[in-house]
Amino acid sequence: MPSSLPRPLADLPVRRLTRDDLVPCADLSEDRGWPRDEHRWGLLLTAGTAYGIDDPEGKGLMATCVVTSYGADLAAIGMLLVAGRYSRQGVARHLMQRVIDSTGGTPLSLYATSAGRPLYEKLGFRTVGRNQRVSGRFRSAAEPDGHGTGGHPGSAADAGPTVRPATAGDLPAMLRLDAEASGVDRTHLLARLPAFADHLRVAEDGGALVGYAALWPSEGSHVVGPLIARDTATAKVLVRSLAGATDRPLRVDVDARHEELLAWFGACGLEPGSATTVMRLGSRRQPEDWTRLFAPLSVATG
Repeated sequence: MPSSLPRPLADLPVRRLTRDDLVPCADLSEDRGWPRDEHRWGLLLTAGTAYGIDDPEGKGLMATCVVTSYGADLAAIGMLLVAGRYSRQGVARHLMQRVIDSTGGTPLSLYATSAGRPLYEKLGFRTVGRNQRVSGRFRSAAEPDGHGTGGHPGSAADAGPTVRPATAGDLPAMLRLDAEASGVDRTHLLARLPAFADHLRVAEDGGALVGYAALWPSEGSHVVGPLIARDTATAKVLVRSLAGATDRPLRVDVDARHEELLAWFGACGLEPGSATTVMRLGSRRQPEDWTRLFAPLSVATG
């Protein structure tokens, strides 16, 4: 049953969240019908700056929001959640405005659900793209050249890049590739991927690193992301390798402009699900190269 706010919004203190708040954050996700994803919350609470409002009734958190900074040129906003009992009372706007003010004019990016998009538009965010979620059991699909997907990536029967598990020595090359594609330095996030992901793979061609991808657990499935590659063929090889490492269903949030990859996922048994709108506030000095950005780490915003 909805609860009325016990005091004016302006009187509700916003505080910084820490890893000690992991369980209340997961509880709030569950309250909103999302996976608890304590594993992902653990990453966000350490790699980003999380804000929250405590429930005045002592029932955990009323609201959360996480900002992951990539320097002066961009910050990503995610996990804007409000407990169902306090929905439609201005809490999300109140917290979001506090978060925007805290970033000091840094350009902001987020992935909006259909429910959250009207709020972000009122706050000045504009639409710059769309992400399409696909999920399901991955199965082999024949390529136009007749090659199937069942062979081991990198075998003599496969043309193009080879795929192998990432090592600590790959990090500098991964960071260079990622910065070229994303337009920002995401060192503090990528350095945590080996501990966060169940599998982290790199693609090489002629001795050069041309892509990388991570596979991480979420409520009975495995999520592919980030997925960074020089082209669609490389992205496919990375996904095949990761799919072969799990017996769980896959979930991927794909930049909708990558129509060829989305069609391939369909041929491999993954079905389209929800879509999110990519939105931005402010202008970036260094734009991303979307042709190499196939899937982000996470799209959850609200």
